[in-house]
Amino acid sequence: MSFSRAERAVVTDWWLTVDRTLLALILVLAISGAMASLVASPQTAIHLKLEPFYFVKRHAAGAIVALAIVFVGLLSVAFRLEKTAYRYASITLAIVVLIPRSNPPWNVALHRFIEVSVGIIVALLVVAVWPERSPIAAKSADE
Repeated sequence: MSFSRAERAVVTDWWLTVDRTLLALILVLAISGAMASLVASPQTAIHLKLEPFYFVKRHAAGAIVALAIVFVGLLSVAFRLEKTAYRYASITLAIVVLIPRSNPPWNVALHRFIEVSVGIIVALLVVAVWPERSPIAAKSADE
């Protein structure tokens, strides 16, 4: 990919500052994990008397959650939010997605709304009580 340094879009800023080697290694790790899951899980699942692709489906569900958290991170970069906002948004996403429910849909929706609302209130209280210091303010305070 080639981007001009004169063009200052969010994607350009990200691409010019990203560690491409680390990004490639993360992709290699994700692909090799998916391949290992595809190779090893059918035999293990059959041995445990489960459906053959039980562990592949579990691995895919975890990968989807991880991609959703990465997407939240990209949105926070696009909207130029603080790091704390990204952290709290990821925690909220994990609460909403990872906790399975077997109750009626309206009850699940109510519980998730309450969980996320409490999470937002706690996050706002933490940010209000303990704000993140910028590196410039930290340097001037140390001097």
